[in-house]
Amino acid sequence: MAGASDNGDRPPGGGSPDGLPDFPEEWGVIVIPDDLSELSDEVEAVRAELHTAAPLNGLQRLARRPTARRLRRLGGLLTHTPALIITLAVLVTVASLFASAWPGPARQPTTQRTSGATESRSDTLPAVDLIDSGGQSVSIRGRLPAVVMLTDGCDCAHLIADTIAAVRTDITILTVSKAPVSIGPSATSQSLLPTARTPRADGKSVAALQDPTDTLRRHLGLAAPDGTAAVVLVDRGGEIVRVHPRTASIETFRPDLSRL
Repeated sequence: MAGASDNGDRPPGGGSPDGLPDFPEEWGVIVIPDDLSELSDEVEAVRAELHTAAPLNGLQRLARRPTARRLRRLGGLLTHTPALIITLAVLVTVASLFASAWPGPARQPTTQRTSGATESRSDTLPAVDLIDSGGQSVSIRGRLPAVVMLTDGCDCAHLIADTIAAVRTDITILTVSKAPVSIGPSATSQSLLPTARTPRADGKSVAALQDPTDTLRRHLGLAAPDGTAAVVLVDRGGEIVRVHPRTASIETFRPDLSRL
């Protein structure tokens, strides 16, 4: 009878000598190298699969804590913020350069105002005291609404008469001249007007006043007299409705009378 050593120390039936089963056939041929360092790749793969990597040192454990992770995220944000600010500044600068260089809409040519152009004003009549034919001081702002007519060098008899006929009874007509108001036989059409204290039969209020220093004309920015009248229409509140620097006809400002 043969002993166990006759079949290579393998028990009957081809089993493993230590009683363990053979490797599964699907594993194929398993070769164990003489130098175990050749299995280093397989060792690393198995460690990674089994999460059996080398233990972390103290610094690595500290870096993996939640507080450390939050600090890293904050540090990354602080690192990127200056770059973001610089980028935005560059974009704004470039946009400003494009906006300044981009051609805008064509401007309408400015119309030069001539000395006779009609002006719509938004300022108020100055508080100027003028002198009537009796030498008394008269406040022109105390006689509003009014049509103020500066008549220096103007033969304005027909213009004044037409204006008196056209205005309402509550509108005062004030004719203003640098020359003294004369009431003698040689008086002009300016001086033939009633004084500031003389009532009219038709209920209209008309006064011829003197402005020796030409204050009113200078305040209104009117040019020197040229033979026509300058007409200023003022409403009840003292607002200048319209200025006609040059006019010789009531038709020039008749439409504005309704605004007083």
